[in-house]
Amino acid sequence: MNYVDSIGQQHAADPGARIVSLVPSITELLCELGLAPQLAGRTGFCIHPAEVVKSIPKVGGTKDVNIEKIRKLAPTHVVVNIDENEKPTVDKLAEFVPHIVVTHPLAPQDNLELARLMGGIFCAGQKAEQWCRAFEAELQALRAAPKGPPQRALYCIWQDPWMSISRDTYIARMLAEIGWTIPDLGEARYPRFEWTEALVEEVDQVLLSTEPYRFTQEHADALEKQIGKPVQLVDGEMMSWYGSRALEGLRYLRGLAAA
Repeated sequence: MNYVDSIGQQHAADPGARIVSLVPSITELLCELGLAPQLAGRTGFCIHPAEVVKSIPKVGGTKDVNIEKIRKLAPTHVVVNIDENEKPTVDKLAEFVPHIVVTHPLAPQDNLELARLMGGIFCAGQKAEQWCRAFEAELQALRAAPKGPPQRALYCIWQDPWMSISRDTYIARMLAEIGWTIPDLGEARYPRFEWTEALVEEVDQVLLSTEPYRFTQEHADALEKQIGKPVQLVDGEMMSWYGSRALEGLRYLRGLAAA
């Protein structure tokens, strides 16, 4: 049986795979599936689970991958993501890595396909199915839970320049699960924006994410005074990490909706 990744490439099951993961959330998922012994490399941003990954060699960041380090590690598979990794880098890796597994979850339910893809290729299907059952139950609980009134929320991921998200992102679809919408800031996937009276008037509240920019409560308090609208700090890992952390992310989202 072959397993199809996000760009239609077929991958056969390989119980002896030697894996480099360039996606922090998927590194965590692979560990959740019991595949840590087969992880030959990870990025410096692959920080969970801390005790497990600390012994796995680093190969740079998600955007500044060290090609030569990966070459020396001689992986059979490299796991990448369309949003997180640069295509020219992936193309270079494809010159010497036998299998490039491309991922691109866009909505919470896509975690099911992701888990089954990883479980299938790397022969951890039983654990993947156990995880999927837990995820499906948590997603159903979120959708059945009482929610407050719909919110128009501006989700900020960076400042200097200020940047947000488009509606065609995993985060936006997470928010949609609780009936929250985000403003249309143009065609860019992660658009830059300026604070204007019209924009502030359009939203009910602002969400400052703890990653990739390290927004803090001090940032939230200062911005709330500046714009006169509610501003709250949200856990970026809970909102944007797919894979195993997405299970906890659904519980976090339920709490956000009830607040």
